[in-house]
Amino acid sequence: MNEELTRKQEPEVGADLPEGRSGERRGETARQLIRRAKYATRRKFPAEEKIRIVMEGIRAEVSVSDLCRREGIHPTIYYKWLKDFMEAGKGRLRGDAKREATSNEVQDLRQENDRLKLLVADLSLENLTLKKSQY
Repeated sequence: MNEELTRKQEPEVGADLPEGRSGERRGETARQLIRRAKYATRRKFPAEEKIRIVMEGIRAEVSVSDLCRREGIHPTIYYKWLKDFMEAGKGRLRGDAKREATSNEVQDLRQENDRLKLLVADLSLENLTLKKSQY
């Protein structure tokens, strides 16, 4: 029993080594390790945050380089967000944007769809009877 206690108290081999060095991921190259670390530390900005940053840059109260430095992003990321923002605005002004339908609109469209299906069925039946009457 004393042996079990002493074994539990002994640190594991490699336990004091940093992540990735303990032998968990054997065969992982340095490039893969760096890629995994970059992916894990990559910040993901919500849409509201991107809009806030882009709008602040558009106002031009502070230079883009200072804004990017303060927000911790690269200027190319800022300009990519700006391009996406402008393209979305152009699409919205052209009327290309999709919007959510209200429940009344959905109900009206379903009723119209049912009415049109009945009309197609009636016309198909009438067309079939006319074809049969000719022979």
